[in-house]
Amino acid sequence: MLNSFLLFAEAVLYFGIMVTLFRFRGRIGLGVFVCALGVMHFLETYLASVFYVALPFGMVSPGSAVLFSGKLVMLLLLYIKEDAATVRQPIYGLLLGNTLMIGLVLILRLHDIAPLPDGKLPDIGFIDEMGWLMVWGTTLLFVDAILIILLYEKLGKYLRKALFTRILVSVACVLTFDQAGFFTALHFVTGAPVAVFFGGWFAKMAAALVYSTMVVAYIRWFEARQVPAPRGLSDIFDTLTYRERYEALVEHVGRDGLTGLLHRGRFDSDGEAAVAASLRTARPLSLLIIDVDHFKSINDRFGHAEGDKVLKALAILLGELVGTEDRLFRIGGEEFAILGWRPQPLARLLGETVRQAVKTSASTSRFDITVSAGISTVSETTRCLADLFALADQRLYKAKSTGRDRVVGEPGGNEADARNTWTRPERSAGA
Repeated sequence: MLNSFLLFAEAVLYFGIMVTLFRFRGRIGLGVFVCALGVMHFLETYLASVFYVALPFGMVSPGSAVLFSGKLVMLLLLYIKEDAATVRQPIYGLLLGNTLMIGLVLILRLHDIAPLPDGKLPDIGFIDEMGWLMVWGTTLLFVDAILIILLYEKLGKYLRKALFTRILVSVACVLTFDQAGFFTALHFVTGAPVAVFFGGWFAKMAAALVYSTMVVAYIRWFEARQVPAPRGLSDIFDTLTYRERYEALVEHVGRDGLTGLLHRGRFDSDGEAAVAASLRTARPLSLLIIDVDHFKSINDRFGHAEGDKVLKALAILLGELVGTEDRLFRIGGEEFAILGWRPQPLARLLGETVRQAVKTSASTSRFDITVSAGISTVSETTRCLADLFALADQRLYKAKSTGRDRVVGEPGGNEADARNTWTRPERSAGA
């Protein structure tokens, strides 16, 4: 009688904790329930292979009768209250996780193991044996979960109003199938006697009755009422979640609405910081200003919607070409800027790469688009962002005025020569 009472107490404890986690899934997330379900898998398989108690009708393992039966009922509850796409996630996770464990154990067995001070060595053979049982048990669980859902749905045509009977029949039938499948493997791996099969089957039928009663009571008494979502910062994880959302919002605010690139305000702040860092560390920093040639004609011929598509496509293309440390901005209507940690020759090479890519890209070539670019690099005469931008802008104007579809950088002389040579008049819109 003591063993029977303890098995019942274990079932009530298991069910109570699991449905509490499931009940508050709207507040703490469904992942808590799923992880708690999965973490019991090793204990369940271990107990099913070595831990048995005597009952009047045979030998019974708490791992099989209590934990596995409870897990199957929890998966059915998850399907009833959520959906099939959700219930398959823990099944796939258990199967793949246990397969991974087997792979790692096979590698672990190749180690030259050092004994502990007391001379103990790990029982790798035991882990290996347990691993194969876990994979087999998880494979059965995968089949069981599909069968119990199909059977539950099939019985719905005849027992739609009899929820208890519908659940009980589904659970009992699938547990019978599972008992036959798992005992077969257990018999060959551990030499379990036939008495284990019959004792386990009677215990699982009792578990089906107990769990079906509890799950129907839970559904009728608790799931009819919704648990309200949390209203405040209840723990550290909520705090982190709100911080991440806030930082994502701040990052989004600093971006251009059409292209998703950093906007002119970010160019001013990030550019000043980058120039200061370049002067402090003597690391070369170059600025490329890139402008679409005759962009106004695209809007005039194809409409502003097509023009917007061109800008989006160009933004994507530039994003693919710049380096991981580069900063890419949209600073005007059809004007873009790249701040990159590279000297003038490499910046010129990037500009030429961009120019050629725009002419050959499938997303922009159909409009016969070309771009012009001006380049400047931090030096003794360009010690702030305003100077750096003015010089790159003057060189962009030179590229425009000398035929477009070209990149203009330092013209053989130094930065100061270029600044004194070019004084930019205003460009017309869409030049």
